[in-house]
Amino acid sequence: MLDLRRQYEPLRLELLDALARVIDSRQFILGEEVTRFERDAAANLGVAHALGCSSGTDALWLALAGAGLSPLGHESASGGPKETTWSGVTVVTTPFSFFASVSSILRAGAKPALADIDPVTFNLSPAAVEKVLDSERGAGARAILPVHLYGQCGHFHAFLRLGKERGLTIIEDAAQAWGAEWNGVKAGALGDVAAFSFYPTKNLSAAGDAGMVTTNSDEIAERVKMLRQHGMRKRYFHYELGGNARMDGFQGAVLSVKLKYVSAWNEARRAVASRYEALFKKAGLAETGTYPTRGVVLPREAKGAQHVWHQYVIRAARRDALRDFLTARQIGSEIFYPIPLHLQEALKGLGYKEGDFPEAERAAREVLALPMFPELRKDEQETVVAAIAEFSS
Repeated sequence: MLDLRRQYEPLRLELLDALARVIDSRQFILGEEVTRFERDAAANLGVAHALGCSSGTDALWLALAGAGLSPLGHESASGGPKETTWSGVTVVTTPFSFFASVSSILRAGAKPALADIDPVTFNLSPAAVEKVLDSERGAGARAILPVHLYGQCGHFHAFLRLGKERGLTIIEDAAQAWGAEWNGVKAGALGDVAAFSFYPTKNLSAAGDAGMVTTNSDEIAERVKMLRQHGMRKRYFHYELGGNARMDGFQGAVLSVKLKYVSAWNEARRAVASRYEALFKKAGLAETGTYPTRGVVLPREAKGAQHVWHQYVIRAARRDALRDFLTARQIGSEIFYPIPLHLQEALKGLGYKEGDFPEAERAAREVLALPMFPELRKDEQETVVAAIAEFSS
């Protein structure tokens, strides 16, 4: 699926020099290297503020809380410590994403309301969101949280329209989409606030866990800075119930180095995706419909989108059997994601059931991610497609 050795070997000395700077400075938490990365990242995305944190999951919570969608707590009747209470805030998001997209809403004290996905892009459907907003589940809605799944932004003009018409905050889950664009604007600069993940498999990755919140709002940025350090504006003076969500200096150093190369890597990913499409079509495997019948349905770049291909995800009617076939031939693949969020055991309390989101449920049965990274060679892709052709014959 991914060979990080091919990325790290050419950067080895540059990365070691960056890590040595952190050791020499002894600024292991935040510090100069993180500040440098934050400044360069903001410039790269075209936003006013980019704030490093400890993970993509923490970035989602910080984005929600920074936008005022998390309760600050209240004094208990006995005058004792503050307690976190239900905020009455609803956030609309997708059932087809990584677990943190929903768990972070719950962690913020808000209620997730789910809406089905577009079957072509797998992203949150604006039409489905509008139906939820007009329903009982949409009561108290204060925000929409679209996920830029697999490296492609959703139909963002529709979300911005809904936000403006209904007074909703737009929060981007951009964990998989560094460098992706919608109508020339980069992910992270589209909504009111955004969250990125730099997990080691991401297209811009740290050497461990790290994340980032981006925004053009001075107010949100100030709250995020405070919340990532236990609610402190100055040392040992706590103004809100924050957390320990700081980026460490080593990750800032690694990301500063990699940021210089990510645009070229994304272009290489686009080239890999184009080769896959050509190879599948040449093999006669590419179906033109939305759902697979005999071959595979290839992923598509939506009009107005600039896909960065964090993952290359096909639809296959006999997905599980195909994956077993590829595994037997030592070809990597992965399922993102096998169980929609509304059917996860941990989220039963949301009150959804099987059949509530047919597009997400069908996608969970059919999607299969193939090997995708910038250094993937054409002969390796030919091997992948030849194996799928053998399976389909």
